[in-house]
Amino acid sequence: MPIRETLFQSLEDRGWAVADGLAPEGLPDRLARECRALWQAGGFRPAEVGRGERQSRQDTIRGDSIRWLDPDSAGAASREFLAWIASFRRDLNQAFYLGLNSQEFHFARYPAGAGYTRHLDQHRGGAARKVSVTLYLNPGWPADGGGELCLYPPTEEPGMAEFVLPVQGRMAVFLSDIIPHEVRPAAQTRWSLTGWLRTDTPGVPV
Repeated sequence: MPIRETLFQSLEDRGWAVADGLAPEGLPDRLARECRALWQAGGFRPAEVGRGERQSRQDTIRGDSIRWLDPDSAGAASREFLAWIASFRRDLNQAFYLGLNSQEFHFARYPAGAGYTRHLDQHRGGAARKVSVTLYLNPGWPADGGGELCLYPPTEEPGMAEFVLPVQGRMAVFLSDIIPHEVRPAAQTRWSLTGWLRTDTPGVPV
């Protein structure tokens, strides 16, 4: 079964899926170079939790810095990714009738020792984020490097669903409103491209 169809089947069966080699060949490497260049140019800012008046930096919860992808000013690799992920979004709609009509993505950099505690990706009081997507940008990531994405089953039962090492080109996809997850601290800097496929309604706050 082709990689995309296998991923869709896992997403339907479990609420999450992980695949290697799904992104176009060479794109993760080009994104990694673009991401590092933006960091070196000072183009990242510390990530915050919450939204609106409650939005704040909480290092004990989340330790990464981010750079949002703006389609109007994105680099060549980012534009290629945004076009590709839009096609992926259309395929998800065709398979699951999710009504996904927009997307938002950012580069994320976790320094050694930083993580993100267990959480859901959907904001309280907002339901636009439907599918979470993370593409990893770490060439040669060691098996003992840490930094795993930990996916939990959509219940209160204890236990882990899956550990995902942040190997370059690996992509994790999961339902934003039902799959709790966390990022474990790594022994070295960890890079990714992360975002959400959304169902936005005009005039409704996001």
